[in-house]
Amino acid sequence: MDKIEEDISRGVDNARSNVKTMERLWNGNYKRVWSANFMLFFSFMLLTPLLPLYLSEEFGADRQDIGLVLSGYTVATLVVRAFSGYIVDSFPRKAVLMITYFLFALFFAGYIVAGTLVLFTIVRTLHGLPFGAVTAANSTVAIDVLPTSRRNEGIGYYGLSNNIATAIGPTIALWIYAWADSFQLLFWISLIIAFGGFWIDSQVKLRERPLSGPRPRLSWDRFILIQGWSQGLCILCFAFSYGIMATYVAIYAKEHLGMTGGTGLFFMLLAGGLILSRLTGTRSLRKGRIAQNASIGIVISCIGYLIFATLHTEFFFYLSALTIGLGNGHMFPAFQNMFINLASHERRGTANSTLLVSWDIGVGIGTLVGGSVAQYFGFHQAFMWAWFVNLLGLAFYFLYSRSHYLRHRLNG
Repeated sequence: MDKIEEDISRGVDNARSNVKTMERLWNGNYKRVWSANFMLFFSFMLLTPLLPLYLSEEFGADRQDIGLVLSGYTVATLVVRAFSGYIVDSFPRKAVLMITYFLFALFFAGYIVAGTLVLFTIVRTLHGLPFGAVTAANSTVAIDVLPTSRRNEGIGYYGLSNNIATAIGPTIALWIYAWADSFQLLFWISLIIAFGGFWIDSQVKLRERPLSGPRPRLSWDRFILIQGWSQGLCILCFAFSYGIMATYVAIYAKEHLGMTGGTGLFFMLLAGGLILSRLTGTRSLRKGRIAQNASIGIVISCIGYLIFATLHTEFFFYLSALTIGLGNGHMFPAFQNMFINLASHERRGTANSTLLVSWDIGVGIGTLVGGSVAQYFGFHQAFMWAWFVNLLGLAFYFLYSRSHYLRHRLNG
């Protein structure tokens, strides 16, 4: 009798396991959130690579001014993201998502009417506030609508929406600018696309979590995932490198390599590497090999930055883009899974915002430092700083952060 009961129990467990493995990843809600995130980043990437040129040509801004203007956006994003995790975890997520996405889309209209450098700086800085909140809200909603058995894999695929937008956004922007010679047209296109993403997100059917009982007392761990501090420090170093490279690559290519249209291909190769590595890395993420994915990505990315900083020819310029993309595509979804696995279920928003805050701090510091170094010592020195800080992040990950994650993970 005990043997029969044991067989029945084993059969039930196997059936449940099979049901889990058959859970649908690309459900309707996940598709909507994925598409809305693509449109959010596509509208963002249409402008980002060309803004340094716009500030230089329209307002006569020098490299240091450009760094200051663009870093304001990152600082504002950082400020709001420090609170966005708490907000997303404490209030209805659909409402937070709708409000922040609407404001993000609306701010594109500010670029159209900003006629001075001061006014543009104000609009650009304030635009960082809803961007910081909506990216945290949208990624948290994406995790909510994913089946639990396929969350690691789903987080990897979710990042493809950013990567594809990064791949085609700058290229399309350069084509439009070369054809129309109009930044205003790009501002209008970004405005329309962003509101399209807002409409798609409004169709998401999200089962709201019951917000019962008193809210937890405010403390640091409600805003930052303290357990993920070492992973956050690694991300800060990697983002520092990316902030320098992404912000100044267009001006560098034009002034030092004589390439007026090559930036589009650079970003396409960068995003192509991101997409390829995410597609190949999702299988190991599904099997729980998160630390392994991060390790591979960090090493490849560091090699890419070394190529970018030291080999100044057109071939190596493009090779570095592909290499950095391959590395970051393995690394970033792995780190996002680390943050999620270090947090309890009700603190997913805080985990996501901690990851994004770390990235914003790094990009902001990189943009600011990179502009100053480039102004006084040249782009080659600025890019060497990018590689050196990336190397520091690599060393810290292998010396401490990797083992810290493996000791303290709650899931995965």
